[in-house]
Order: sequence, then C-alpha cells, then structure tokens
Amino acid sequence: MTLLSVNLNKIAVLRNARGESEPDIARAAETCIVAGCGGITVHPRPDRRHVTPEDVMLLADLTRGRVEYNLEGNPFAPARQGYPGFVELVRRAHPTQATLVPDSDGQITSDHGFDLARDSQRLAPLVEELNALGCRVSLFVDAGAEHLELAAKIGAARVEIYTGPYAKAFAANGCERELRACADTASRAHDAGLAVNAGHDLNQRNLAAFRRAIPGLAEVSIGHALIGEALYDGLDRTVRNYLAILRA
Repeated sequence: MTLLSVNLNKIAVLRNARGESEPDIARAAETCIVAGCGGITVHPRPDRRHVTPEDVMLLADLTRGRVEYNLEGNPFAPARQGYPGFVELVRRAHPTQATLVPDSDGQITSDHGFDLARDSQRLAPLVEELNALGCRVSLFVDAGAEHLELAAKIGAARVEIYTGPYAKAFAANGCERELRACADTASRAHDAGLAVNAGHDLNQRNLAAFRRAIPGLAEVSIGHALIGEALYDGLDRTVRNYLAILRA
C-alpha cells in the first residue's frame, strides 16, 4: 500500500502563533502514529516560522523504530543562528528519507521542483553525502520534469512529484491533463529505476483519483489539507480516512 506520511508543519504554525507549547507537536505525531500512518514529515525552514531544529530532534526520537521519518528542505540554504543547515540536521536526526526541495527562504510553501538538467551537478555531492549518512534521498520535481535519469545517476532513490497543479485543476473539475502529466512522469521515473512519492495539496477529495492513476506510488506526504480537515473531524479519524482511501 502507498505509505501515508503526515506533515506536521501546520501544528507548529499554530503553536508558534502564541509562542507557547500548544498544540503539542509530539502529541500530534503520536496520534498520527497510533492511527496507523506510515511516516511523519516535517519541513524545517531557516526562519523557524513553523517546525524548528529542536522539533526535528524531538520527532526523530519519537519516530525511531516505529515509522518512517522524512525531512524536507533546501540543501543549499546556508546555516545561520537557530538553523544549522539542512544536511547538518540530517546528520543529527538520522531520518529515513531526506526530500530535497528548491525553495527560497521567503517562500510561503514549495511551489516548483528541481530542473535536473541545470541542478543535478550541484546536487550530486549533497546526495552522495546524505546517502553516506544512511538516508534515502528524494528529489522534488514538477509533473512533466525532464531528465529524470539524472536523478538516479547522482544517487537519488526517489522523486516526489509536485501535485499542486493537479489539485487546483481537480478543484476546478478539469484535471485530466495534469493527471496525465503526473502519470507520465511517474512512469518515466520508474523506467529510470526511481521510486515515486507525491505531495502538495492532496486531500480526501482528490487523492483516490491520483492514486489510481499512479501504479506503484510509494508515498504521499500530506499536511495542510489533513490538518485542516482534522479541525472538523479530529486528527485520529482524519488519518484513518486517508488510510482507507489508500487501501481502496
């Protein structure tokens, strides 16, 4: 079955809005794990606006030996006060997977993937270093991305398809073109020897059609929609609803 990795960034956003300790990100992670999710995802950013390096280490201990742990981030963002750099965080936390994303410091959310023809040489030594740390590497790519074989060549094990355009098209009742682009990208990634993850704006309405279109989909990372839906239905029930969709 496709693994569900729950992104907890929005829990940290709510906590940080008050500058205190609630909602408790560790309790949220525990709830998701007990509900049956296969992984926990966080995307610590240098400005500490949601998940912090301290959260990263807390969740590393909580998930170890229980579920997969996925750290997302820009490997080129330099270290600064309060943020040791992405590769250093991986070195300290030993996640199952590092998902490399080409976002700038000021981006509200990730909104595009790597250009592998342009970026692969620069990524290669970082991928090698992360692999040496025992971490599976996934590269964030757009649907329709070219040169996927370069991701495999530099040592990445997976790509994560950016599904934002698909989700927007689905909401507008016209997602066929975007879904075909995702399916074609997944097929070409598999041909290159890569496993396929997906994420961004997936929700309970659009996930089933996406999963059906992508045979062998390894993982979906879902946060914003899942946490929003949990405000109405509860976190445990919402995670179980997603798992039911992935099992169907």
